[in-house]
Amino acid sequence: MSATTNRFATIALFFRRIGSWFARAWGAVRPGPRAWKGAVFGLLAVALIFMTWASYAVFLAPPRIVSFLMGGIQFIAIAALVAALVVLLVALLKKIPAFYGWALVLALVLLYVSFFMEGIPTPVGIVVTMLAAILVASLVGAAVWVLARGGWKDTTEVQLAITLAGLMLGLIGLGYGAYWLLNAGPVVEAPPNAAAMAAAQVTPLGMPDPSRPGQQKVLTLFYGSGQDRQRPEYGPDVDLVTSTVDGSPFIDGWNSGRTRFWGFGPEALPINGRVWYPDGEGPFPLALIVHGDHPMYEFSDPGYDYLGELLASRGFILASVDANFLNRAAMGGLEDENDARGWLLLEHLRFWEAWNETPGNPFYQKVDMDNIAVMGHSRGGEAAPIAAAFNRLPYYPDDATVTFDYRYNIRSVVAIAPVFETYTPRGQHLPLENVNYFVLQGSNDQQILTFKGLGQYARVAFTDGDTYFKAALYFYGANHGQFNTVWVTDQSTPAKGLFNQRAVMPFEEQKQIAQLYITAFLEATLGGESGYIPLFRDYRVAKGWLPDTIYLNQFQDSTYQLVSTYEEDMDVETTTMPGGKQSGANLSVWREHVVELLGSELVGPIDTSAVYLGWDAAASGEAASYAIRLPAEGLALDERSVLVFSLADAKEDPTPGADDSKQAGPRGPIDLTIEVIDGAGQAALLPLSSFSYLQPQIVTVISKAPFMNVGGPSPSESIFQTFEFPLVAFGEVNPALDPADLSTIRFVFDRTPAGVVVLDDLGFRD
Repeated sequence: MSATTNRFATIALFFRRIGSWFARAWGAVRPGPRAWKGAVFGLLAVALIFMTWASYAVFLAPPRIVSFLMGGIQFIAIAALVAALVVLLVALLKKIPAFYGWALVLALVLLYVSFFMEGIPTPVGIVVTMLAAILVASLVGAAVWVLARGGWKDTTEVQLAITLAGLMLGLIGLGYGAYWLLNAGPVVEAPPNAAAMAAAQVTPLGMPDPSRPGQQKVLTLFYGSGQDRQRPEYGPDVDLVTSTVDGSPFIDGWNSGRTRFWGFGPEALPINGRVWYPDGEGPFPLALIVHGDHPMYEFSDPGYDYLGELLASRGFILASVDANFLNRAAMGGLEDENDARGWLLLEHLRFWEAWNETPGNPFYQKVDMDNIAVMGHSRGGEAAPIAAAFNRLPYYPDDATVTFDYRYNIRSVVAIAPVFETYTPRGQHLPLENVNYFVLQGSNDQQILTFKGLGQYARVAFTDGDTYFKAALYFYGANHGQFNTVWVTDQSTPAKGLFNQRAVMPFEEQKQIAQLYITAFLEATLGGESGYIPLFRDYRVAKGWLPDTIYLNQFQDSTYQLVSTYEEDMDVETTTMPGGKQSGANLSVWREHVVELLGSELVGPIDTSAVYLGWDAAASGEAASYAIRLPAEGLALDERSVLVFSLADAKEDPTPGADDSKQAGPRGPIDLTIEVIDGAGQAALLPLSSFSYLQPQIVTVISKAPFMNVGGPSPSESIFQTFEFPLVAFGEVNPALDPADLSTIRFVFDRTPAGVVVLDDLGFRD
């Protein structure tokens, strides 16, 4: 016997003796039935003591004794029920054969992986679907096996009837389940479009339709490593060969399986891109777009061809950046890699700068390096602002041993259905200053279930005196995947069977909206075509160009003089601009609070506060109002000035203490009165609907079954709409009004009987 064998024998003997000692010790002290009962009473006693202690603090509200007793009893009943269900489950598991238990666990794991292979389906939906599939499969399998193996010969008539009934029920359930998963979903009636109901006279945009192709002939080429083993367009067929870059400081979780698939590691990332560009002299503005997370085997970078063809025909260069090697895969995903996506955009710009200065290169002196945009979709929608922030930093915020020396003239950022803060430098919000910013989101996004990009929108600041604007667009019916022609659906099979695909707008319509708005944004911010800016204030100026759906625009530019942003302090009377005062009369709701969106309990509220104002004319008997007395100094107004503010439906019951889940407030369009008063007391009033009615919150129809929705059966969120009232319009109501001497802005809630609205960012623009 070898020394190694002796060593293992000695170790085994040691553990055997240890186990024997514990067995004898347990036998000596093993409790009897009475001890077990005593232990039960002890457990119940300590649990009741702690429960009473907690109930005393939680439930001891007037009427004190009743509240305490009812709360405590309810708490005990729920706990007892949960305990009983757990014991019942354990008992049932002990009764089933081990082989079935093994198959049950295996089926649960496989079903879980199947539904979560792509995206994040609703938790309730996936649990119900898995349990239903297991129940139906067990019924059908048991009945078929019994009948096929001749077990029916040994059964009674009753047992045989039960077996046949189980088979029939299982087959019916199987057929209905297959139909339900494969069906596109129920037809959904679109909510009323509040803006379209207003009688406002909107002047059409006096510009060419930006979604129409331009006059330039479009050329394409590919640049890349020339060594790509998965992509011939970046391998032997590449047009421009690039060197690799070291991304290891930005990447965690890269494993050997990923290296084997791609043929490189994080220290040698390729610079790959597909380009659409005009056949002309130039120089042309440059835009880079990076995709988001998707199975890395289904390459995402070709999916923005519809944007590339259009933009190139209109005199822009668009490069779609290949970041598929950062995407998720069966061998494991990367951890918080969006800073790597943003950094990769800047590394691509290094090559563009060099090509623009290299004689003989196809892009020699054809790139306008003074007009650059970075764009992204999904995780790329967060990467684009990360790139713009990194562009102005000397060091990587998370590791100052990594130096940055970019400083490119990135003037514009586009975020398409972006994720929310997967990257937080030093645990803080990502700042973004002195760039133009545009974010767009669809209401029926089945992956990004809320308008997360509004968090970044709120943090875009203009501080250097130059001209910029930021805009947000929310529109009804759009999903996540149709912004990319490779993705199209938001979930893969079978997970997409849980979602209502019939509620998603047609593919071509969603592409049309993206083309029109993104092109108009780049024309306005890089191409000098300021005539497109009104589109971002009010979609109705593009009447005839856009599909018929609901649009909510938010807008702010660097000329805004903001009086009230509700960010400054805890005093509800103070305005952000020093010297003003805010007051309310007959309001049933008046509070300043962070703005929470759908799923805020998971991702947190967006980084902005606002004032919530509620009224109920039937209860108060008088019209409620909210007034902002303007600061005596700091405002420069004249007859050309425009009153601006953002407003949203809060979907709350205005009655104090009401249950909002049962009484959701007014669901029709909301109207109210805007009153302006000058220093001499001259006043003029206009209805909100003279610009637009306020859109009620839009219920997002995501899942096929309402109980599967995140956020409840009728999920929705407060999405702001920017309202604009030229002071000249008030002057037409009262010619004696002096716009240069305004003293007060007053909101009078006299046109809709009851409701709660959210007001933010009140001020003036030129």
